[in-house]
Amino acid sequence: MAYEVDFKNVSTVGLESSPVARALAGLRANEARYFMNKYNHKFTVVPAKEGRKTLDYVKKILKEERGIEFAAKPLETSSFQVENIKWSYVFYEDGLGVNVLYTIDDPKKRAVGFKLSEGMEVPKELGKFKFARQKSKLAGTIRGSFFVIKGKY
Repeated sequence: MAYEVDFKNVSTVGLESSPVARALAGLRANEARYFMNKYNHKFTVVPAKEGRKTLDYVKKILKEERGIEFAAKPLETSSFQVENIKWSYVFYEDGLGVNVLYTIDDPKKRAVGFKLSEGMEVPKELGKFKFARQKSKLAGTIRGSFFVIKGKY
């Protein structure tokens, strides 16, 4: 069942099993606020078992581009297109949020982003990445990193 993320009243709906559920909910709400403010788009998620196609797409890119396979359990996914950008999200139980930004008409603007919820450790799969810190009223301190996608998906 789809859930429209409310960034004014942050809720842990769908994320209750996470040890950092409040921080992960804040991270998810932070993304929802971004899309509403920038694109006037409502950010909606579905349970990972319903978003299998999105999950498989993100997993394929991670594996083929960098050999990354996360041990953490995926909780939710989101997939949509705004303007010429296809966005795919996976939120994991450990507090990790992964997004794929894939421009339809510009191969130079394609990337995978990683955001770590406050209170979680850096997953061993991302040990080689450097993370920048960002303050968020909704999510506390978010640590983020990314890599550019070279292939076609």
